[in-house]
Order: sequence, then structure tokens, then C-alpha cells
Amino acid sequence: MNIHEYQARQILSDHGVPVPAGEVARTPDEAAAAAERLGGSVVVKAQVHAGGRGKAGGVKLAKTSDEAREKAGEILGMDIKGITVRAVLVAPTEDIASEAYVGIVMDRAKQADTIMVSAEGGVDIEEVAATMPDAIRKLAVDPRYGLLNHQAAGLGHFLYDDPKAARQVSSIIVKLYQAYRASGATLAEINPMIVTSDGEVKAIDAKMNIDDNALFRMPEIEAFRDVESENPAEVRAREAELTYIQLDGNVGCCVNGAGLAMATMDLVKYYGGDPANFLDIGGSSNPDKVVAALQLISEDPNVKSILFNIFGGITRCDDVANGIVEATSRIDLQVPITIRLTGTNEELGVKILADNGFEAMVDMDEAVKTAVERGQ
Repeated sequence: MNIHEYQARQILSDHGVPVPAGEVARTPDEAAAAAERLGGSVVVKAQVHAGGRGKAGGVKLAKTSDEAREKAGEILGMDIKGITVRAVLVAPTEDIASEAYVGIVMDRAKQADTIMVSAEGGVDIEEVAATMPDAIRKLAVDPRYGLLNHQAAGLGHFLYDDPKAARQVSSIIVKLYQAYRASGATLAEINPMIVTSDGEVKAIDAKMNIDDNALFRMPEIEAFRDVESENPAEVRAREAELTYIQLDGNVGCCVNGAGLAMATMDLVKYYGGDPANFLDIGGSSNPDKVVAALQLISEDPNVKSILFNIFGGITRCDDVANGIVEATSRIDLQVPITIRLTGTNEELGVKILADNGFEAMVDMDEAVKTAVERGQ
């Protein structure tokens, strides 16, 4: 789950990270009033789940409250990467002497949370990694012990020679890691982290992504979800207990199991097609879930072919077949559907489908090739 910058700033502040004051505004007048309370000279920042806000014109400086009203009026309602801006963050301007980057990401290859720091702050870390890899220091945190104080100190001194700044940064890194772990995050970034001319270190920007699987134990974080900023199809899928991510291809994929879904998408690409989605219906053969899945896929205008790929383990193929029959009886599909069933009770499942006018395959390659061809 993505959260907005102002929400990430609140989480970091709650864990002791020095974050400047800021207020959320949803109208130009609210932005002006916030600027007045914050001292007049402010930065007005679009709150959307997308990067590149500054390049898109979603971050503007304002020297007075009247100017803040004007800048907020320009930003509110604008489109940034397909998302409409409905709120802005109004924060005081800062006296910046230097900028740095501090981030934590879940590194699945290393099976550890990895902390990254760089003195090249205020720019995309991906660009720094590509052009100046030596400017980034990484630390994989041993999950047995967590982040140790001497490790945080080492990262702080990598960023700054000044002992005072290095100590402040080390403390911020420890608190950022605590916030990251406590909120079930998969990503937490401060970019930029600044040092003022007085030598004070602050986090003036924040980004966090939260693991959906951790939300059941954190209702206060779940409350941060902004449904209006999410893909409507993905919202409906979540409500139907489906795992769905919309992509740009033309072959709609309906699969049971995340691993099989990934393999199916790879095979679609291998045979010259493009998957239109990642959709995992899980182990259920509930017809209502199948109906919801097929509705999501069929409503995507880019979909020209639907591939139903089921490997029955605990899930029985005959139950899935009955679910497909029920789902297709409720939905008037306008595109061809290719079905592959194999595993537990596959012969019975294939017979059920055949009795209802569906051709069912058992070979995955054959099914994928057929689905790709039907989508061309």
C-alpha cells in the first residue's frame, strides 16, 4: 500500500525523526491559511502516489500566504501520471546547506532489509546508482540482531565528516529503521535529508510503502489508504479478495497461485504476447470469486484474449470447472477464453467443461500459445 508524503512524515515524526511542521490543504484558501500559520514562506507539494512531482510542476515555492493560495490553485486538480491531485502539503521553506539521501528497502535477494545512504540527495536515487554507484553506501541488516548503533554510526560518518552532523544522521537512521519495522514497510525514504546552515539535520521529504500483508495488525496504518488514488479495478479486486495488478498487455490471465501466475506471464511473453494483468484467485473455487475475476479482466478494453490457467493441488479441478461454468453463465464474454486444467480431479474437470461447451487443455504451453494467438 502506498501512502502520501504527509502520512509518511507523520509516521517518522511519531518515531522521533526530526520532521518540520506541515499542514495538508485541499483548497487554495486552506493552503493560504496554513502558510500564514507557518510563517508565510512555504513550499506547496502535490500529494499523489507518483514520483516526479517536481518535474510535473507539482512542487512550488511561495513567499507569502497569498502566493501559497495561487500556487495551490495551480496544483490542485492537475494530473500527475494519470492521478488527479486532491490535496497539497504546505511546509515551511528551509535554509539548506546540503542534501543527502537515506532509504531502507526490503532486499528479497539478500533476504534482509537494506539501508542505503548517499550524499547525493534531492535527486532520483536510481539516477545516482546508474551514474555514480560509488556515491551510495549499502548495509544489509542482519535480521537476527537488527540495526546496531555502530552500524548506524558508520553510515552517518560516510555521509558527513562533521561529527555533529554525523551523530544526528546516525540517530535519524536508527529511528527511520524503527519506523520502517513498526509500520510493516517495504520501503522508507528520506530524500532529501538536509543539513541547515546552523548544522541541524532534518527530514524534509518522506516516502513509505507498506506491505499489504502487515495491515491486518495495524488498523491505524490501514486507515491511511487513499482509495481515490488507487486503480479502481485493483480496489474492487481487493474487496473480492483477489490479488490483481493491471498491466498494459492484451492477454488477460486468471490463475491460482502467485508462482503459477508469474510463470504464466513469463510464458505469455515467451510466446510473443503481453500479459494484461497479474491475477491470482488463490486456492478458492468459489464461483463468486471467479465471476469477480472475469469481470475485472473482461472490462479491460485492452484485453483481446483470456487465459484461465489452473493447477489443481488442494484446489480440485472439478470445483474450479464448476466455478468457470457458473461465472461464464453470468458474464457475456466478448473475447475468446482459453482454459487449462491439470491436477486433482482434472479428468472430471475437463469433462464438466466439455459438457458445457468449453474446450479444456491440460498442457500449459499449448494453452498459452493458443491464448496468445487468439489475442492477435
